[in-house]
Amino acid sequence: MPAWASLHRSTRRGLPLWLEIVLVLLIKLAALFFLWKTFFSHPQTKHMALPTPAVEQHLLSVPPSPSQSPPQSLLPSPALPERS
Repeated sequence: MPAWASLHRSTRRGLPLWLEIVLVLLIKLAALFFLWKTFFSHPQTKHMALPTPAVEQHLLSVPPSPSQSPPQSLLPSPALPERS
């Protein structure tokens, strides 16, 4: 008898497929709820609130024009003299 046939027969004695799917979905929902409560439900400290107008102004402001001079680190380095 092939190995896959015995595996197939052993799963037939377990829970019905619909019940297995429901149980897996419930476990996933519980895990997602736990992660949300742990990491996203409350700020780390009470004083982390930012004023809404300042955040809106920062996000909606126009970025500086690219015609400004680039920082020194972005400028090409001068060519080194060749040695003979």
